[in-house]
Amino acid sequence: MLACSECKSRNYTTTRNKRTMTNRLEIVKFCPADRKRTLHKETK
Repeated sequence: MLACSECKSRNYTTTRNKRTMTNRLEIVKFCPADRKRTLHKETK
């Protein structure tokens, strides 16, 4: 699950290989609540 770093809304669901990618995912994506591109970080 990806959450917006500014408004904390959870906008996107993702899957990743936890063996090859050990750190949490961080992607700049569009946030519909803020209506702009923001950094989205992986949550639990």
